[in-house]
Amino acid sequence: MHADDQIYLEPDISVICDKNKLTDEGCNGAPDWIIEIVSPSSRPMDYNKKLFKYRTAEVREYWIVDYERNLITVYNFEHDEMMDYTFQDKVKAGIYEDLAIDFAGIRMEL
Repeated sequence: MHADDQIYLEPDISVICDKNKLTDEGCNGAPDWIIEIVSPSSRPMDYNKKLFKYRTAEVREYWIVDYERNLITVYNFEHDEMMDYTFQDKVKAGIYEDLAIDFAGIRMEL
């Protein structure tokens, strides 16, 4: 994802609803939904720099999945909302009517 002319960001998981945005080089424009899986070395980047860049690039929704903190932080930029969840929760995707991820059913191994 090109956040601006100088920086290229590569999310852990991205959902692009408009197939016309996809090129051989990646996504031309902002994905609709991005999920970053936090590692100790990526924590500052995921919580700060990427959050700012994704919001500025008009990503619709951004999730930060932080296993170490038992935390899923969901930013719905379309509605200017932020919610925190745990790995015991079922988290609804804001950009889809009928999609939720049940984190209690996901086995995490480091």
